Amino acid sequence: MTLLGLLIASFIFINSRPEEKPTDNDFEQAFQKKYSVFSLSLPDDLMFAGEAVPLDHFDIRESLDQELLINTYWQSQTLLFIKRANKYFPEIEKILKDNGIPDDFKYLVLAESDLKNAVSPSGAVGIWQLLKGTAKDYGLEVNDEVDERYHFEKSTEAACGFLKDAHELFGSWTMAAASYNMGRRGLIRQVNRQKENNYYNLLLNNETGRYIYRILAIKLILENPDQYGFHVRDKDMYHTIPTFEVKVDSSVTDFADFAKKYSINYKILKYFNPWLRDSFLTNKTNKEYLIKIPKEGCRSYSKNIDYSKIDSTVVID
Repeated sequence: MTLLGLLIASFIFINSRPEEKPTDNDFEQAFQKKYSVFSLSLPDDLMFAGEAVPLDHFDIRESLDQELLINTYWQSQTLLFIKRANKYFPEIEKILKDNGIPDDFKYLVLAESDLKNAVSPSGAVGIWQLLKGTAKDYGLEVNDEVDERYHFEKSTEAACGFLKDAHELFGSWTMAAASYNMGRRGLIRQVNRQKENNYYNLLLNNETGRYIYRILAIKLILENPDQYGFHVRDKDMYHTIPTFEVKVDSSVTDFADFAKKYSINYKILKYFNPWLRDSFLTNKTNKEYLIKIPKEGCRSYSKNIDYSKIDSTVVID
C-alpha cells in the first residue's frame, strides 16, 4: 500500500471510532443529580379508631417509620391502594358506620388483602380474609357453590361482627384490630402470658407486631397522598360501577346462559358476583340470592360518565 493509502486508511480508522463511553464518575454524578430518596417526617400526634398512638416511645416511632417508608417507596402497590380505595371505600365506610365500627377499619382491608379477593396459605378468603369457621360463625354461607366470604357486602358485615365482639372482649379497638390478624385466642394467650392488655406494650409475632403500624402507614398516605408524593387525577381513579340486582330463589342450570339474558357474559357475571363459585346453582332450599348485574353500557369506559348519579335497582328474575 502506498503512503497515501496508509494515510487515508488511518484517517478513516481514527474518525470511525465510537464516542468515548461515560466513566463511572459520569454515572455517579448523573445519579446524584437525578435521583434522591428522602426520609419521612412522622406526625406529632396520631390516632387509630379514636385511640392515641404513643409516638413518644422510641420503639413505636421506629415501627411506624419502617412501615411508612415501605408503603411510601413501594409506589406501585400504594398507588393501586389509592385507586382501589376510591372505588370500594364508600360502601365499606357506610357498612362500618351502620355497624358502629370506627372508620379507620377501612384501612385494615388494604392491610389484609390489598382490597382484592385473595386466598391466604391458611385458607383465609376474600377482601376481609375470613377463615371458613369464622365466616360460618358470623352467618356466611360457605360451600362448593356459594362462598359468601367473596361477597363484598356480606363479608364486610361479618367482619364488623367479629370486630364488635373483639372490642367487647379486649376493651380496645387497637387490640380488636390486632386480634383480627392474630385471632382472639392467640391474643388472649399473649395477654395472659405477658400480663398486658395494651397492643403497644405486647411482644407479638412479627406479622401482628407490624400489623397496626402498617394500617397506620396506609392511613397516613391515603389521607394525604400528595404529602407522600402520590399524585392521582380523578380520571385515573377506579370508580364504582353501577349495578342492579336480580333476585334468584330457584336453581340456575348454567350461569353462562343466565348472563346472556342480561346482555353480559360469564366473565362479567363472575366479576360482580365472585361468591358464585361454580357455573350453576343447585339451590335445593329455594334460598333467595341477589345477583349483581352491571347497568347497560357501564362496561364501556368513558371519562364523561358520572357513576355516582346512576341509581341501583332490584329486578325479580
